[in-house]
Amino acid sequence: MVGAVLATAAMLAGCANPAGAVAPSHSLMTPAQVGASASASSTPWPASDWWRGWGDPQLSGLIDQALVQQPSLQSVQARITQAQAAVDAAGAARSPQVNASVDLSDQRFTKNGIVPPPLAGAIRWNNSAQIGASWELDLFGRQRAALDSAIGQWRAAQADAQAARVLLAGNIASTYVNLARLIDARALSQQALQQREQTLALVRQRIVAGLDTNVELRQAEGFIAQTRVELETLDESIGRTRHALAELAGVGPNALGEVTPQLASVTTAPLPAGLPADLLGRRADLVALRWRVEAALKDADVARAQFYPNVNLVAFVGLSSIGLDRFINAGSETFGAGPALRLPIFDGGRLRANLSARNAEIDVAVDGYNAALLRALREVADEVTSLQSLERQQRSQADALQAAEAAFDLATQRYRSGLGNYLVVLTAETNVIAQRRAAADLKARHLNAEVALTRALGGGYQQQIAQQPESKASA
Repeated sequence: MVGAVLATAAMLAGCANPAGAVAPSHSLMTPAQVGASASASSTPWPASDWWRGWGDPQLSGLIDQALVQQPSLQSVQARITQAQAAVDAAGAARSPQVNASVDLSDQRFTKNGIVPPPLAGAIRWNNSAQIGASWELDLFGRQRAALDSAIGQWRAAQADAQAARVLLAGNIASTYVNLARLIDARALSQQALQQREQTLALVRQRIVAGLDTNVELRQAEGFIAQTRVELETLDESIGRTRHALAELAGVGPNALGEVTPQLASVTTAPLPAGLPADLLGRRADLVALRWRVEAALKDADVARAQFYPNVNLVAFVGLSSIGLDRFINAGSETFGAGPALRLPIFDGGRLRANLSARNAEIDVAVDGYNAALLRALREVADEVTSLQSLERQQRSQADALQAAEAAFDLATQRYRSGLGNYLVVLTAETNVIAQRRAAADLKARHLNAEVALTRALGGGYQQQIAQQPESKASA
């Protein structure tokens, strides 16, 4: 009998076919197409806990705390649970389904229907209890493809979770560096204030000696007031940055009021020699997008399989009677078994449109992956270029700072000796303050570039061979 059903299904399959559906036309880029090379496999990949290499326990504690209690990560974990549930649901559809039903109704039978006397016009109990079972034979792979699609989305959700962890750790490190930069800038402004107060005292002494006028006095007082404004501005920025850091760490805005980081020592990080092809398995965001391409391909297989017959094996057993007194008698038994076939013959093009839409989603997923791959390689190239440039800038800036400090010392000595004017001292002092701030800014930019390169190289993520989740159906 099953053979006859399969033969009938094969004969009727010509009634609906996917001819005319728009096929996917885009393809995934290969590493070679975008300039990545396997020869760069010696790339110094970051460790999964790369931030510990900075030797700052305060930063490590903040990141560890955030990875545990940041709500954004908890929501990502909830999406993994959601994807796992979808896998269970898709897997369950491949298993036999068993249902039970019981119907008891006290009803009046019509006199003008097909019910014969004495039931016609009488009120009797109409009873039915039944256990039914069905099993859809996955002859054309629709259910298998649906399960594979759900597994692809589950794997993508897992990779998304890792990408979120990398992003969060990088954001905390960048905000921490920015806070350290602001604290350093405040310390420099405090030094400048003390220096200008000493200069003001010197100007007052020279006025008493008749060597300066009130013009120099008012200039010195004005620069002190300006420095105090800068200190207030920096205090505001430090407070707001602490609040941002607290949010990232998953705590209240005032919880990090005592956090006063210092800029870590800048080390020359080993840089990749080129664009590594291994980046495809080191970036969690790329891995997630690749799994979504796989899921889209399986969704198209599901849409294609809908053109073919559904074959179900159905069986039931139960009791059925008119009147409660005979409900559990042997003669009330009812049972049956057999195949059921459903085949789309004419649907106005609905299935074909659905397949075209799924194929278009493949192109969308492929384009998203290709764009992310180009962006990832560009990010690596950008940060390598930035770090190389920053190292050159820092060397030149160190020379500039040394020259500015020497010029300021000479200008101050000449002013004390009466050989120079106050304007020269102010100019030299302003240059020293600017160079010191530039040094702190370059240091912070270097550290931020290290963080950005770490993120661009995947932040320590490495694609593992994903295992199928343990769904109830596959057990």
